[in-house]
Amino acid sequence: MSTEEPPKIEFPCDYPIKVLGRSCDGYESLIIEVFERHAPGFDQETIAIKGSSKGTFTSMTITITATGPEQLKALHEDLMATGVVNMVI
Repeated sequence: MSTEEPPKIEFPCDYPIKVLGRSCDGYESLIIEVFERHAPGFDQETIAIKGSSKGTFTSMTITITATGPEQLKALHEDLMATGVVNMVI
């Protein structure tokens, strides 16, 4: 039985990240602030924002130039530490 490894990501690369969280005042600016800390200068024009049908949740898809797994791990940890993020994909 062969064990297949996931494909390796070659860094640096464009890396889309979807953040899902509870809608609240300042949600979008807080998420952008965290991204700016970990990927300064990312293109904010490409951010896609979508609210849930009842307005309870907001998802943001942000593409950064990922420099390595350490950057992605730190970004994920900081996003989850905000207290408003439910999921990072």
